[in-house]
Amino acid sequence: MEKEITFSFNGKQYKGIAGQTIAAALFANGIRAIRKCEVTGEMRGVYCGIGHCYECRATINDVPNIRTCLTCLEDNMIISSESNLTTGEMQDES
Repeated sequence: MEKEITFSFNGKQYKGIAGQTIAAALFANGIRAIRKCEVTGEMRGVYCGIGHCYECRATINDVPNIRTCLTCLEDNMIISSESNLTTGEMQDES
């Protein structure tokens, strides 16, 4: 049985399923951009999905540079982009 839990991303509360990856939980909540590239300012999200590219990294419970595609979601996690994305930037605009 799936257990619904809550987590925050950039100060906003979301719901996810315990044990799913953070990247999957963000994607399920319509969030496609996790951070901005430090060099170009372009939006970044999940690229490879298997931990090789580091594009999906975020700060999790005050620990920076954690790959969200490899890290399982836990109740009350505090997740933040390392570039302070706004809500409009995070959402899928397709």
